[in-house]
Amino acid sequence: MAQDATATRRGIMLVLSSPSGAGKTTISRAVLDQERANGLDLSISATTRAKRPSEMEGVHYHFMSEKQFLKKRDAGEFLESAEVHGNHYATPREEVEQALSAGKDVLFDIDWQGAKQIRKAAPGDVVSVFILPPDVKSLRERLERRAEDDEATIKRRLANARVEIGHWQEYDHVVVNRDLGESVKTVLAILHAARSTTKRQTGLVDGVARLSADLEALE
Repeated sequence: MAQDATATRRGIMLVLSSPSGAGKTTISRAVLDQERANGLDLSISATTRAKRPSEMEGVHYHFMSEKQFLKKRDAGEFLESAEVHGNHYATPREEVEQALSAGKDVLFDIDWQGAKQIRKAAPGDVVSVFILPPDVKSLRERLERRAEDDEATIKRRLANARVEIGHWQEYDHVVVNRDLGESVKTVLAILHAARSTTKRQTGLVDGVARLSADLEALE
């Protein structure tokens, strides 16, 4: 059976950002779990960081030497890049473009600086969501529950949160994460709505023309 041309669409780059502890990664995982079967996948970053024993090439990261990384970066092969704690990280452009052209969506769990670079590189393909905590008390409690950081690190993350939160207006949508389940539903609704916008449905021109022709033939 031939595929309905009106169903053809270009994929979406769904970008989620938040201050540390606001729930971005938890929401991202939940959205990915529910939408992977519908063509959503997580962006796989390139990095110069050494591979850990539990990690797999092409699954967790694309591991490469610093020389390889810098060559690709200088050639414009990354949508965004950053240096963190002496290691380089970036999003490969070609891999994302192939997914979008095939009608698949790509999820980005990334900070505001990376999101800004991605919007600049591909403004027509990005749907961005900023996750806010309901209050500082909740943010601190979430950081403490993770039991990953000492008090000094928690204080630093809270100080950084003020800077990060200042960029909320740069995003298409803002979700206040008062309840995890409701926040996941909201992000899913944003994704579903973005998929049905006129500009994403690349098969509509030919599909609607065919429908019109078929209707005209019935007259």
